[in-house]
Amino acid sequence: MSSPASPGQPGGLPEGDMPGMQMGPGGAPATGAPDGSGAAAMPMAPAASRPEIVAVGVLSLVLLAAGVLLASLFGDFRMSRGSMGEMAGMSGTGGMAGMSGMGGAGGVTQMGGLVMPPGMIMAPGMDPQAQADMAAVDLAKIRYTAPADARGDQVLPARVENGVKVFDLETSLIRWNILPDVQVAAYAFNRQVPGPRIVITQGDRVRINVRNNLPDPTSVHWHGLILPNEMDGAADVTQPPIQPGESFTYEFTVQQAGSYVYHSHFAPDRQQALGLYGALIVEPKAPPPAPAYDKEVVIQLQEWTVKQGYTFPSMPMEGLLPNFFTINGKSYPSTETVQMKVGERLRVRFIGSNTAFIHPMHIHGGPFTIVETDGNPVPPAAQFQKDTINIGPGERYDVIWEARLPGKWLIHCHINHHITNDGKEEQGGGGLTMVINVAPS
Repeated sequence: MSSPASPGQPGGLPEGDMPGMQMGPGGAPATGAPDGSGAAAMPMAPAASRPEIVAVGVLSLVLLAAGVLLASLFGDFRMSRGSMGEMAGMSGTGGMAGMSGMGGAGGVTQMGGLVMPPGMIMAPGMDPQAQADMAAVDLAKIRYTAPADARGDQVLPARVENGVKVFDLETSLIRWNILPDVQVAAYAFNRQVPGPRIVITQGDRVRINVRNNLPDPTSVHWHGLILPNEMDGAADVTQPPIQPGESFTYEFTVQQAGSYVYHSHFAPDRQQALGLYGALIVEPKAPPPAPAYDKEVVIQLQEWTVKQGYTFPSMPMEGLLPNFFTINGKSYPSTETVQMKVGERLRVRFIGSNTAFIHPMHIHGGPFTIVETDGNPVPPAAQFQKDTINIGPGERYDVIWEARLPGKWLIHCHINHHITNDGKEEQGGGGLTMVINVAPS
């Protein structure tokens, strides 16, 4: 029980007991520090009562439990082995042996049998099909490795059966060198990237047998051609997908001439990005009055994403942007060199087999003339010259370039990152670069 109030203690409180302040002798507020320096004393906060402390603790526990529950219901924060290794201060290949579900080389994650990109954070509620489409090629399923110097875009021979030109295509998983020391895992037609070049003549009746040896369904679309709807190759729209181990036959009469492309139309963001495409060249039945040319080159453009030994579809998403770029399945300096003489004319067939980017293609040594767009001839009066042309996905441009002077002249993309190999230059370039070597006439 408190003692009676003294004249210097208001409210009957003992000395030093006024809430929020220090009291001096006699009940007067203290005006200096305890050491007598005269500095103002810091006020004391009111002490919390026991019920208040208990209430705050209970509220904190409730909020924490709610956060954990919401995260478990709606969150999906799985990270690849490489990211978790970095977070723990470990390399992607060491210190993680006890972690279940982690497989593959150098920082990728195995999730439900899928190989996911290193460093990738999965979006909440991501559809399983989307995860499958962005997963790397399963290296264990590859049964064929192409020779390191193999070339794609080889002309596919035809056989004639009762007046019909017959071609055979087969899809499969392969290992393919885009550089002597860089190999990709690819989806391929006839074990080459790009697939073989199909050359036919306007008016031909053609039959193309497609055998699917991929682990996934597929289909083939004949991009830009006028043909019966059931032959268009749009999986789940005009035909059932070609299941693994099964075949489908496309047959139609070719009505147009020009530069075209054939490609997968099942999960195209995956299958096209991994190499399932090829050139389809239709020669005119009667040669039009177009500019003559001495040589011809087909240029098919593609991007690749190669991370720690795995090949991923080149989808434009954070952490999965392409780091290699190819012309006809090879990166410079492994791309083809075109041999010419001064005064000769070169027909370049640019084909946008690329799936996610526009490539402004530039030719050194003077402008070129655009003579065909998407298979349609440009009338002579409407033709014009440029030195750089944008090639978007699915687009085709045919141009005529004249060798005016001797020397080594480049054809290359004018997005500078696209002329590097994993960010590096080799022999003056990389990626989407090739050389025209012009000798004196």
